[in-house]
Amino acid sequence: MKAVSGVFRSRSDAERAMSTIQSAGLPENHVTLLTPGGDERKLQSVPEVAAEQPGMGKAIGAVLGGATGLSGAALVMAAIPGVGLITAMGLLGAAILGAAGAGIGAAAGGKLENSMTDGLPEDELFVYEDALRQGRSVVVVLAQDEDMAKRFRELLHTEGAEAVDAARDQWWIGLRDAEKEHYSNLGKNFGDDEKFYRLGFESALHARTRCKEYDQVMGEMTAQIEDLEHQYPGVEVAEPFTRGYERGRDYYQELCSKSRAA
Repeated sequence: MKAVSGVFRSRSDAERAMSTIQSAGLPENHVTLLTPGGDERKLQSVPEVAAEQPGMGKAIGAVLGGATGLSGAALVMAAIPGVGLITAMGLLGAAILGAAGAGIGAAAGGKLENSMTDGLPEDELFVYEDALRQGRSVVVVLAQDEDMAKRFRELLHTEGAEAVDAARDQWWIGLRDAEKEHYSNLGKNFGDDEKFYRLGFESALHARTRCKEYDQVMGEMTAQIEDLEHQYPGVEVAEPFTRGYERGRDYYQELCSKSRAA
């Protein structure tokens, strides 16, 4: 499975794109709409941190039964660390929320399919989260092959979506000046090292590794550095990547702290 995503400035545009995709005959559990906010009364007893599970399964299970106006798909609501309350549509939405750190409970988790979870765009989740923090909506589609992915990519573009790669670049532009200052204050040349610093920063935000202790991710981080060293022989990779990774971890923890305080 291949994930295709689009970021929309308005929820109504995202809903229109979702309806168009559904009308193309795509299975309901292969498309979802993510939107910021939801009914906080249904989640008032639900902890925000994924590790704090009591009460989460019951609350989310109750929400799963609610139908929406789009092909009767069920709604899932959960609080994502560093983001806040998010409403998603259907089981794909539940899978994405779970991967992002929300406890989705047995009612959703027990229904998730391997074909769905295998196709999750875990390396893009932080881009979705940034868009949702800004009040935007995200449509995610799981395509069977590259031909179908191209078709849905074009459809999302026609409906007014911003590509996830463009959203990722905008996210970095918003952080770049502060990261450049931080790295330069260490006596390093940001212009030479930005590529690897940014790769390290983004790696720390990957759904699979964030929130883990440093020693738990050392093996994977070392493997990433070795891969880059093979791709760029003779180039200093390890230090900028590691510095970026550390800053990415701090960035995510700060977002989570702000979210809990709010």
